[in-house]
Amino acid sequence: MGAELDLAEDEAAAVFSARKIRTRLRADGLKPVTAFRDTLAWGRDRLYSLFHDGAPADSLVHARSHIVDEVLREAWLRVLPEAPAGVTLVAVGGYGRGELLPHSDIDILLLHVPGSLEQYRGALERFTAFLWDIGLEVGQSVRTVDDCVSEAAKDITVITNLIESRLLIGDASLYAQMQSALTPDKVWPVADFFRAKRDEQAARYRKYDDTGYKLEPNVKESPGGLRDIHTVGWVAKRHFGAQTLHELRDRGFLTKTECDELFAGQDFLWRVRFALHMITGRREDRLLFDHQIKVAALFGYVDGDLNRAVEQFMQLYYRTIKSLSCLNDMLLQLFDDAIIHGDQTQPIQPLNSRFQMRGQYIEARDDELFRKHPASMIEIFLLLQQHPKIEGISAQTVRLLVRDNRLITADVRNDVRARAFFIEMFREGAGLTRNLRRMNRYGVLGRYLPAFGKVVGLMQYDLFHTLTVDEHLLYVLRNLRRMALPRFQHELPFCSELFKKLSKPELLYIAGFFHDMSKGSGGDHSELGAVEATQFCLNHGLSHADAELISWLVQHHLMMSLTAQRADISDPQVVADFARKVGTPDRLDYLFLMTVADIRATNPALWNSWRESLLTELYRSTARALERGLDNPLRSDDMAAEAKARALELLATGDISAAQTQQVWARFEDDYFLRHSPEELAWHLPEIVHAKETDLPLILVRALDGRETTVFVYTRDRDHLFGLSTGVLARLGLNILDARINTTADGFTLDSYVVMEGDGTPINQPHRFDEIRDSLQKVLGDPTISIVDVNRRMPQKLKHFSTPTNVSFSRDHVRNRTILEIVTADRPGLLSMIGRVFHKRSILLDAAKIGTIGERAEDVFFITDSARNPISDKLLDELREVLVRTLDHSAAY
Repeated sequence: MGAELDLAEDEAAAVFSARKIRTRLRADGLKPVTAFRDTLAWGRDRLYSLFHDGAPADSLVHARSHIVDEVLREAWLRVLPEAPAGVTLVAVGGYGRGELLPHSDIDILLLHVPGSLEQYRGALERFTAFLWDIGLEVGQSVRTVDDCVSEAAKDITVITNLIESRLLIGDASLYAQMQSALTPDKVWPVADFFRAKRDEQAARYRKYDDTGYKLEPNVKESPGGLRDIHTVGWVAKRHFGAQTLHELRDRGFLTKTECDELFAGQDFLWRVRFALHMITGRREDRLLFDHQIKVAALFGYVDGDLNRAVEQFMQLYYRTIKSLSCLNDMLLQLFDDAIIHGDQTQPIQPLNSRFQMRGQYIEARDDELFRKHPASMIEIFLLLQQHPKIEGISAQTVRLLVRDNRLITADVRNDVRARAFFIEMFREGAGLTRNLRRMNRYGVLGRYLPAFGKVVGLMQYDLFHTLTVDEHLLYVLRNLRRMALPRFQHELPFCSELFKKLSKPELLYIAGFFHDMSKGSGGDHSELGAVEATQFCLNHGLSHADAELISWLVQHHLMMSLTAQRADISDPQVVADFARKVGTPDRLDYLFLMTVADIRATNPALWNSWRESLLTELYRSTARALERGLDNPLRSDDMAAEAKARALELLATGDISAAQTQQVWARFEDDYFLRHSPEELAWHLPEIVHAKETDLPLILVRALDGRETTVFVYTRDRDHLFGLSTGVLARLGLNILDARINTTADGFTLDSYVVMEGDGTPINQPHRFDEIRDSLQKVLGDPTISIVDVNRRMPQKLKHFSTPTNVSFSRDHVRNRTILEIVTADRPGLLSMIGRVFHKRSILLDAAKIGTIGERAEDVFFITDSARNPISDKLLDELREVLVRTLDHSAAY
């Protein structure tokens, strides 16, 4: 027989004793297939019950493996009742470790001596067919010992699977031969194995963008997940021959506290993974949105005043993987010291009286340093910045940081030395993000700044914020630092040039670091954050003027993005109002850079050339307004004249006469020239001049200046044009980023839509341009078509969020129109539905600002009645009721 899996003495052991399982498998009166199927179903149901009863996760995963062991052994004995020579059945991989979740892969190795298979081929084929019949899917490989050695030598994953093997049943001597043939002195020496596993982990991290803090993490593969624990176990097994992680403690590689932390983290992740398998009925290791709420409920979380149940659960998840990442770092470095540098004497270079370099790592010169001088827990990270050749912190010093960070109390926060070290990190600049990440990972940052500690692992359950709050703050800093570095200038050339103008970049870093830090405190995070930032600045020796700038940036960090995305920034009055709020060119520079860094760190899918152009346009217009003086705003007619002149310069070599230009442009109001760039005006004009009545509707599709694609419609005005146009674009699977609607006095319309593919990628195929043009011409050119059905299905992710429709109105007194703001659940064809409501109530659309924020659509429409006056209060009430009813009803399907 094979090795019996050791089940702990607990309830699972009592339920799943080998005798009970075998009795079920051999049940009288049942066909073998039925008995085996029933046993597997019984085992699954009992495991689920034990999970709900709170059984330890390690007992569940071992019990599942134990059940499979007995099933495979009994199935083997059915076809090979006599112990065959030269053939053995081996569990490998995670199953070899004795760790199986309900739907984990079951990997087995059929090990044989050369020539033995032919004798047992029929029996082995029946064995495989029987496993299939009972519903047990296994991954099976068939190899000799020489095959194992050959394949293992070529592939790190093969040797990894084989060193975790476990004999199930068959020729024990053959299994021993395999083990003997795969020792480090014969294949994969320990040092080579360690380097390969370290490189493998780095490659895996890159696959997940080097962060485990994405909104839908992989419990097994993401950084800090179960695979990090496996990596430690594999190296320990190869180096020490250790069979369990407990042996790391026995060998002094882990303290009892660290060992307890490691196993607590593993138990939690096992339970999460078990829950995922249970609720999906399949192998599922991703904590997708549609699973997170269910898993949170299984773990007993309920909605609170500040955080929803799912956010509380996910915060525990993220804090757990942070702790495991720290342990993984420390252990791999300890292994590096023992395996790679064990027989080498590392040179020591003193840095000061408290720290020294040993090799390429910094370490404390005294194991009691942090207990004697807690401020040194801040100093060490500043030294890392000041000495960029240092690769990291020694494992022993990491252990001391984790052990002693609880000593960072109010006394340390008030310590002038600690404050000086910390603020100098921001002034130093280089290495800031990397070392704040280290501070966070080792638990120092949240201790020094309790406000930051509250947001560690804090997620927001939506599709807009793609990272936890703490990770988002560090990504904002990363983005700001990249603007400062010449090697990244190609990413955002304008931002890089603007950054050079900053007199004190550290003020921008501090503002970026604090801008969302008060999200863990409830209330308005911008207001609370401004107060928090001011106190931090004054405590850390900054001047009142610098503190005021940082506080202002934190309080108003959303102002520029909201203005660009929700206001009509072609309106000089909007620009003037924004300039008045900003006040100075310096503030504008800081705010622009912070806004770009924030958007790019919130959701990478949000950042595109269109959004960049909006922000840049608002920046340039505001800078010009500040230069002219707030008492001397630009006039609409002057701005329109400038746009015309620039467009004519671009057309200087064209074949359009001044008379033709005047004839066309005289029909258009200033709004048309304000809402379109000179490049767009120069693009439209020749096409409009040469267009005949029979050419209408004129549809132009083009990507200007490397931006997102613009679709331009010039035709006689007709009913429901906006709804029809947006319906066609939605049916083609396009996302609409912006809509500019202009109508001439003689009954023509000039509509522009900025679009991109539904997955957020640019449109770059010529045939796609043709498809858009032809589809719009077909619908808009047919007066009998009054509605476009959008048959696209709602993306799966959107179905897991509920966003009740909210409608609000305000008055644009300057333009004499009504501003309608709609917040609702995003879905295909949303704009077409809204356009249909406008059409039925004879509402004219002047312009639209389209904003998709994750699962939410936040759209702004500038509308009038049919006489081009603001909408009456009576009609507003009716419009609100109809929009809410229509949009909430459609979101339910």
